[in-house]
Amino acid sequence: MDTSLATSQDPGSERRRPARIRVYEQLRAELLTAAYSPFHRFTEENVAERFELSRTPVRDALARLEADGLLVKRDGALFRYMPTLEEFTDLYELRILLESQGIDRAIADPTITHERAQLTAEQDLWISRLEAGITPDPGFVDADEHFHLALLGAAGNRELVGALERVNRRIRPIRMHDYLTQDRVDATISEHLEILELVLTGRLREARDFLRTHVGQSQSIVEARAARAMQISHMNHGLDPHR
Repeated sequence: MDTSLATSQDPGSERRRPARIRVYEQLRAELLTAAYSPFHRFTEENVAERFELSRTPVRDALARLEADGLLVKRDGALFRYMPTLEEFTDLYELRILLESQGIDRAIADPTITHERAQLTAEQDLWISRLEAGITPDPGFVDADEHFHLALLGAAGNRELVGALERVNRRIRPIRMHDYLTQDRVDATISEHLEILELVLTGRLREARDFLRTHVGQSQSIVEARAARAMQISHMNHGLDPHR
């Protein structure tokens, strides 16, 4: 997000926006950055108390978050959605298919070409990150998602991009485990630059194969780390980690 835009807004404009929208957008941002444990209960009462609002706008906001798939109903309350490892594996398979198709369609049809300006802008961005150095941070998933959406979008099919955006929302709670160590951040940056170079120089089959390897490596690491984290979380809450 361009924070300069946010800070230049009229402070009073935020208060004039409908309460249900303010609650929805605040909670959505927090849910997408994994600010809450999967065991945190969201009820109309505790959310209304936090925002100092009546339950009506809170009810609307929670219903919208549930419709978005960010909250799920369980035991009379709402909880942050967390895909099972089986769901995660299925969603990653879909992710690989979607991203590969962006390149495959250009391989199959010579009239389809990637938008160079978009890719060179992305290349400049990742070169600047390489030079600046990025420290491990779960929030790095934002930058990674942007790269993969930009790469797919440059191939010209907006429906593929929309489908990938939906997959990203569902796997994000687990994917954030990918960027906890420096080696993974460094590898991601260098591999993004390699993929961009391959596409920009017309080596599309190499780019597609490298992209699949890149995403598959991420999947393997995230699954292992998420499994450990979920086991610890279940034990901390007195639950059977193998359930």
